[in-house]
Amino acid sequence: MYMKTPFSFLSMTFVCAMAIAPSIAQAAPHIYQFQARPPIHVFKNVSPSPSGLTPTQIKSIYHLPDSGGQGTIAIIGAFDDATIERDLAVFNKQFNLAPCTTKNNCFEKHLMNPKTAKNENWSLETSLDVEWAHAIAPQAKILLVEAQSGSGTNLLQAIDYAGNRADVVAVSMSWGGAEFPEEMSLDQHFQSPNGAHFFAASGDQGWGVSWPAVSPNVVAVGGTSLTLADDGSFKSESAWNGSGGGISAYEPQPSYQTTYSIARAKNKRAVPDVAYNADPASGFPVYRSSGSHTKTGWFKVGGTSAGAPQWAAIHTLGLSATNENFYRDKASSNHAQYFRDITSGANGTCKYYCEARKRYDYVTGLGSPLRANF
Repeated sequence: MYMKTPFSFLSMTFVCAMAIAPSIAQAAPHIYQFQARPPIHVFKNVSPSPSGLTPTQIKSIYHLPDSGGQGTIAIIGAFDDATIERDLAVFNKQFNLAPCTTKNNCFEKHLMNPKTAKNENWSLETSLDVEWAHAIAPQAKILLVEAQSGSGTNLLQAIDYAGNRADVVAVSMSWGGAEFPEEMSLDQHFQSPNGAHFFAASGDQGWGVSWPAVSPNVVAVGGTSLTLADDGSFKSESAWNGSGGGISAYEPQPSYQTTYSIARAKNKRAVPDVAYNADPASGFPVYRSSGSHTKTGWFKVGGTSAGAPQWAAIHTLGLSATNENFYRDKASSNHAQYFRDITSGANGTCKYYCEARKRYDYVTGLGSPLRANF
């Protein structure tokens, strides 16, 4: 059994102030206590050597190129991770990846507030997001935008900063929380004047919908479990029992889903859109020099928060990983070239809505990637 960290999902806190953007103020009545924590799961605590899937393995499983990436991937985190660039260097050396540093203009860290405090609860998530986004798209730039805290106000400000950057093509959000009636007034934060696309973890508590993944302007990433052969090659993939999914209580069904015709969606936004390995047992090695338990070394982790930055990286490989393209491709006669259809596994006991099946399901969406171009 894997061990959930004490910070495995999200609670709600939010502070409303007169100075914040009007759209945020309009949503304040129900998210005034939004406080995000990353939905990450630790399978194996600190070790001197890595365990879990290597970048070479995951690229083989999902038919991704060895190199590539263009533009900038923005990782939205919280608090100041002071050692992230050094940790990324250790990760890159271990897996023979191209260096990614401030000096070579591959990495940039932007603090929304220079006085941002450190918080080890977010450190492991930051390392996961940065290290694996670079692993998937080593030629893309990584922009780590660190909000002053995990409050909704601060995170949305960080999102706005990233979305308004001309170089950003993909924005990764490995956090979320419960829906609220005014969430539609915040959908505009997930639209970029420069054409960036947004990706978010669907949640790690099984059946249930998470914001901001539920926004129609966001690619919601669900979770799967990988089974490998003895030689480490792909054997099978099923729905992960922690994958978040379901039907929005508030967001209407977007046009790309209406055209595709999702069964039993009740004219509401269905989540997730796509999936990716999330099971901690088939998880990802992450290097941290001051992460959980204040120890230095390698952790094996999982969760839907692992899929969001990697799907964002996939977008930089072909600049085509969008919901509009996903649903069009899945509806085509050659859909098997684009997605591995996940047809087994469940994330709860709600029968139809909790079970993986052909075509689209509320656990793994359209499936996991089989290419970088859509």
